[in-house]
Amino acid sequence: MTPAIQAAKRAGIAFQTHSYDHDPNTPSYGEEAAKKLGVPAGRVFKTLVVACPKGTLAIGIVPVARQLDLKAIARTLGVKKVELARPADVTRATGYVLGGVSPLGQKRRLPTRLDTSARDWPTICVSAGRRGLEIELAPDDLLQLTGGVLADIAG
Repeated sequence: MTPAIQAAKRAGIAFQTHSYDHDPNTPSYGEEAAKKLGVPAGRVFKTLVVACPKGTLAIGIVPVARQLDLKAIARTLGVKKVELARPADVTRATGYVLGGVSPLGQKRRLPTRLDTSARDWPTICVSAGRRGLEIELAPDDLLQLTGGVLADIAG
């Protein structure tokens, strides 16, 4: 059981997990999840970590079929500029490896922004903390568990 699943269980929210055989040669972890689970790519969300000025980190959660708009997330965080965080910094801050970063159960809570398109679905899928494992939950539950904010951050 991953820290993400433990966090969902502790919170008592409704969720489901979905696993699939991960191909280590896949060019896109999120698109692989959508395809193998038979879920629309707009309903599977990827968790990206951005580096803000002064070394702080934040989370952007966007559909796998879209890109994170760095200018938009920077605005919502109240900073001028962000960039994708280095993989080593992502693992150190979240406890997860790239392709398996979950917005739930991270080592420390980071400021989190969830793209507004999540509201188009009753439930969405995000990584459950390892490659080949997704957790499906309501967007409002994800926001509650992460202390996140709904924002227009997908480009």
